[in-house]
Amino acid sequence: MSLAVDDAAWASAWRGRAPGDKVLLCGGLVGCALLLPAWPGSVLVVLAVVGLALGPARVPARTFARAIRWPLAFIAVGAITSVVAVSTDGIGWAPDAVERGGSLVGHALAGSAAVLLLATTTPVSDLLPALRRARVPAAVVEVASLVYRLLFVLLDSLRTIREAQAARMGHSSLRRSYRSSGVLAAAVLTRSWDRARRLQEGLACRGFDGGLRVLPEVLPSSRIFQAASVAGLGALVATSVLVR
Repeated sequence: MSLAVDDAAWASAWRGRAPGDKVLLCGGLVGCALLLPAWPGSVLVVLAVVGLALGPARVPARTFARAIRWPLAFIAVGAITSVVAVSTDGIGWAPDAVERGGSLVGHALAGSAAVLLLATTTPVSDLLPALRRARVPAAVVEVASLVYRLLFVLLDSLRTIREAQAARMGHSSLRRSYRSSGVLAAAVLTRSWDRARRLQEGLACRGFDGGLRVLPEVLPSSRIFQAASVAGLGALVATSVLVR
């Protein structure tokens, strides 16, 4: 099994661009999402991200929409809790509920979309060497690499156990589905933990005491892309200030 976001990153038209160029663009968009007013700054950031993802980067619209729905669910829950006021009179809406909720949703959605643009155009295998070159502590990079590898172990365990349950009619009714889902969660965690432990023991038996050294693919930076990114971010900021 694979991750749809990871597949989109490998198939993206920006796959051959240097990770630093894409970090510059997406980091600038995240900064604009956080610092500019929700209206119109966050709206412009979301439009720019969607336009870049579906246009030059050629990220599938279905993949991008499915990836943004989970952050959107957390944002919606956070927005609801932020506009509720608790007082001696009881529970009600805050006086500035609309403004506060709209600002929170706008900033969070724009920032999440910008981060998702980086995730759907840059594979993790490109980001990890870039983090090492940026002098990020080796322990942090190794933990990120290990978590990324274990995701596929988790997905493989999930697929195997679910197929076995389906073959035994474990999802033939609503009641059986609930029971099978509980058993699936417990079995996947137990099996993944066991495989991770055996992986650690195998590395320890081979005398592993440091990072896994690999030969990274060197992707050339594009001055044109960097200049266009800076110009586009500047235009976005200027438009937001003028409209505001």
